[in-house]
Amino acid sequence: MRGDAVGRNRTGVLEFAVLGLLYRTPMHGYELSKQLNMLLGTFRALSYGTLYPCLNKLYAEGLIAREGDEPAGAPRVPGALGPPRPARGNGRPPGRSKIVYRLTAEGKERLQDQLADAGPAAWEDDEFGVHFAFFGQTRADIRLRILEGRRSRLEDRVEGVRAALARTRERVDSYTLELQRHGLESVEREVRWLNELIASERQSEQSEASNPGSGPYPPAGQIDTDRGSEKESS
Repeated sequence: MRGDAVGRNRTGVLEFAVLGLLYRTPMHGYELSKQLNMLLGTFRALSYGTLYPCLNKLYAEGLIAREGDEPAGAPRVPGALGPPRPARGNGRPPGRSKIVYRLTAEGKERLQDQLADAGPAAWEDDEFGVHFAFFGQTRADIRLRILEGRRSRLEDRVEGVRAALARTRERVDSYTLELQRHGLESVEREVRWLNELIASERQSEQSEASNPGSGPYPPAGQIDTDRGSEKESS
């Protein structure tokens, strides 16, 4: 059951990332895959076998549209994107280089809802990084709530690791102890980073309150859900 929940959560994170990237600009599947690997981290080894089922689902739900993916006279079957054929020597999948995916108005509305979600799921390891990557389209109060929630979650983790160290110090070998210390230092480093970000966000919030309109980012509520697709690359 836990594995199913983790799988659903990762699917949701991938969908969020796809919508966020396509809001920035329409993309071919190949370019989208590269951008997702940069965003989510190569350690997740995103493959076309993972991406295309996600695109199928988003397309079937009307959250994304596709253009240039059918040869002349071919029927357009919703949900029938399918995975690409094996890649050529240059790494670009043949027969799919002209597919362009873009966000629909419904997709922009879904993205706006996701950007506004500052609940506990946004503080976890899987989701926090993606939320942070799209802070440029997120309201200042939501950004601050997510940062503070993440800090709180990590502070709890620090206390747990310290307690574990105290309990096991005399019962584990030096390598295991060193690994635990390394994990503790990594979490403490992130907490310090979050403290700096929170202080910066609060300073910007105060500046914005004294000088309305000076903030660097558009709030999530201003995402233009009626905006047409951006000009596609030739």
